[in-house]
Amino acid sequence: MILKSFINNKLVTINYYGDGVLKTFTGRISKLNIYEQILSLEDSQRNMISMRFSVIRDIY
Repeated sequence: MILKSFINNKLVTINYYGDGVLKTFTGRISKLNIYEQILSLEDSQRNMISMRFSVIRDIY
């Protein structure tokens, strides 16, 4: 899976839909749950966000 290759502590930028609006988050992948299809990210200020795979539009 492509997301597993991002776990090596590099910064990623993800565009996703939240509340009907396209949003962007930049951070490191902290947790990847393939079975529940949830991705958790943490930015440099220790802010955490979790999202389902279905809301992700782009990964850079």
